[in-house]
Amino acid sequence: MTGPLAGVRVVVLAGMGPVPYVSMLLADMGADVVRVVRPPHRSARALSQTDGLTEQTDVVNRGVGSVAVDLKDPQGREAVLRLASSADVFVEGYRPGVTERLGLGPDDALARNSRLVYVRLTGYGQTGPRAQDAGHDINYVAQSGALHALASAGSAPRPPINLLGDYAGGGAIGAFGIACALVEATRTGRGQVIDAAMVDGVAVLTAKLQGLRAAGLYSDEPGTNFLDSGAPFYDTYQCADGRYLAVGALEPDFYAEFVSRLGVDSADWPEQDDRAEWPRLRALIAEALSRRTRDEWARIYRGTDACVSPVLTFDEAAADPHNVERGVYTRVSGVLHPAPAPRFSGTPARTPTVPPAGADDIADIHARWETAATRTDAVSVGE
Repeated sequence: MTGPLAGVRVVVLAGMGPVPYVSMLLADMGADVVRVVRPPHRSARALSQTDGLTEQTDVVNRGVGSVAVDLKDPQGREAVLRLASSADVFVEGYRPGVTERLGLGPDDALARNSRLVYVRLTGYGQTGPRAQDAGHDINYVAQSGALHALASAGSAPRPPINLLGDYAGGGAIGAFGIACALVEATRTGRGQVIDAAMVDGVAVLTAKLQGLRAAGLYSDEPGTNFLDSGAPFYDTYQCADGRYLAVGALEPDFYAEFVSRLGVDSADWPEQDDRAEWPRLRALIAEALSRRTRDEWARIYRGTDACVSPVLTFDEAAADPHNVERGVYTRVSGVLHPAPAPRFSGTPARTPTVPPAGADDIADIHARWETAATRTDAVSVGE
């Protein structure tokens, strides 16, 4: 095991959205993560294939083991609680009250292991009028207020796939909560319950915008601000070959560098901060950038402070020299994987591998974890 979380044992009740993502983040960092899959899905492969995935393509389950357990069977429930008794983290993503009805709620698990970090990943949270409502990423991002801002002027709000709710506001914030609670458990010997709602997580991501709004520097009208495609010098433009260029020339010096390399006479162009003239400025920039291909512009702006980048496809990003040197992407059995992040100097993350095929024997997991837990307790007593 490698990574800063090596030795941390995590049991996860299989779910969707943020649940597999937080599992991947923890496994990438070295945690021993076991996913509890309910019959009739008898293995990790069977569960994946319901979504048309195989072990090779099920990227978010890399490094995560699985056990097949019937949670409605008393023996199955006891087997999961036995896992929890020697685990450090327990993750579930059901609606509020479901795990309690299964006999696997926080009280049941913490009664077996007072040091356990019990994580509840949901859309709307454990409390509130909408706690029991069904939903997906788009609903939670809308509930947070963030979706309203994700639009250009005159267009409908567009969700950024499911990256914002499931992964940033849910999985990433949930993983941060787990790391915090593990530090607390190490210091005090006490576990706790984490209510990780995607609405809450996405709302936290808007912190800077709330400050700008309070200062009168950010309008609630989408597509009229500096960072939401309102400013013509912070947007994407189509080039001669139909591909796109990203322009982020916000600061005056960067903007001047950007304009100076367009190859046009800009003497009569509007001032950068003249908002009334932004539509005309946008048209002038668009016309100038339409004269060359994306890659021609990329060569012109490479190594400058103009803040201009080609909009890359995933395959192009994987082959880009900067990303190649840093290993931003890697291929595992021919499948493109994002490399684990962030990077640690002393305890590097795991190298991505194909998710294990089939389910593990839960008896083997019990034996391994209980032995590890006994050793950990012995060290703690010795200290």
